[in-house]
Amino acid sequence: MGGIFGITAKRDAVQDVFFGVDYHTHLGKARAGMAAVSKDGFFQREIHNIENSPFRTKFDNITARLEGNACIGCISDADPQPLLMRSKFGTYAIAMVGMISNSDEIVEKYLNNNYGVFQSMSGNTVNCTEILAALIEEKETLQEGIRFAQEMIKGAACILILKEDGALVAARDKAGRLPVLIGKREDAFCVSFECFAYKKLGFDSYKELRSGEIVELTPDGETILFEGYKETKICAFLWTYYGYPTATYEGVNVEIMRTENGKIMAQNEIENNTMPKVDYVCGVPDSGTPHAIGYSIESKMPFARPFIKYTPAWARSFTPTNQEERNKVAKMKQIPVEELIKDKDLLFVDDSIVRGTQLSETVDFLYHNGAKSVHMRSACPPLMYSCKYLNFSRNNSDMDLLGRKIIYELEGDEGLKHIEEYCDSKTERGKKFRRAICEKLHFASLEFQSLEGVIKAIGIEPCKLCTYCWNGKE
Repeated sequence: MGGIFGITAKRDAVQDVFFGVDYHTHLGKARAGMAAVSKDGFFQREIHNIENSPFRTKFDNITARLEGNACIGCISDADPQPLLMRSKFGTYAIAMVGMISNSDEIVEKYLNNNYGVFQSMSGNTVNCTEILAALIEEKETLQEGIRFAQEMIKGAACILILKEDGALVAARDKAGRLPVLIGKREDAFCVSFECFAYKKLGFDSYKELRSGEIVELTPDGETILFEGYKETKICAFLWTYYGYPTATYEGVNVEIMRTENGKIMAQNEIENNTMPKVDYVCGVPDSGTPHAIGYSIESKMPFARPFIKYTPAWARSFTPTNQEERNKVAKMKQIPVEELIKDKDLLFVDDSIVRGTQLSETVDFLYHNGAKSVHMRSACPPLMYSCKYLNFSRNNSDMDLLGRKIIYELEGDEGLKHIEEYCDSKTERGKKFRRAICEKLHFASLEFQSLEGVIKAIGIEPCKLCTYCWNGKE
């Protein structure tokens, strides 16, 4: 995934951008970067690996190394950015959030037709931000280049550009799958993925870009370069999992949606008479917790936290390269509250079930500490399709997803023709599907939130939501 943040101001902006980017670290764990431009048009930039160290540690005292009234930064799960580009548009810094799923095709076409070169990274891949910049350079203006790039890209790209004169150019992806928000204060404008990031810095919400909209910002105002489109397909998974609790997208707060989602799940179980009698309703931390709180409120069963994630020593961004060490760290993070586990029947709500590996280890951990039974509820439908638009909920193959694997184990290729039926708990295939997962992951029972339930909890028109990872519909 990833996040972007930038400010153009009448005073030095570096420290505020540092804090703004830091508020996006829940969105990525691989790379982070910042770029600033001085009043005389001189660019400075820093990029660091944050896999084993938090963003603020790597960028501490950044104001001693960067200076400028305009600055941008980003958190990335993959490519290093922002990149500095020297071109016919002058020198500029550019960062993006999203995914270019046809990057290889674009690179081959570009190399064959234009005799250009790209810097090759490890694994012979090309930085997607560099591909984006190459597409933009195809046209005579930045506005035309961005629109051309959006047409050429399969996937999604939200773009933030810092120009030599200190202006920011921001663009939301063509389908509006991710948010781009603009904040305003007396002396500055900012661009952000998360609204709470700029509110903590004294900005008020100014606008949320429309799908495909392009704007140029200076400390004195906004110029709309392209008005964008009315239609939106924002990713519903943002509310279910990736968004921070204090974030708001399309006017809907994440924490409120998750609590409402849990309530709807409990309502469905009461109506279908499938709710087990348990001692406590619990959330798989962190994003599963508000879903569980909603479930607890509606079911009138008490909420508890039978284990706590110990994060002071093991930050989310710490990701050892060795799988055995990763498993060890995951285990060391889980501290049991034995009095809430031993001889107790527990119902856990998790934000989603992707591959199931970590969830299986969590359930085994609970049984090891004396749990009588562990029931599992997923706050979203079974994930059946790898995301082809963004770089989260994405795997190398659909068959990496637990739901797809189980269907194949039950029925082979024939089963993949009946995915919709397997998702429905009321069908025979749906019942077999749930029993098979319970057996594999040691759940006492399992249920998924329905797609209709997720949409109802979000509360915006279904046509404005992307639900591809659940139903495969574009």
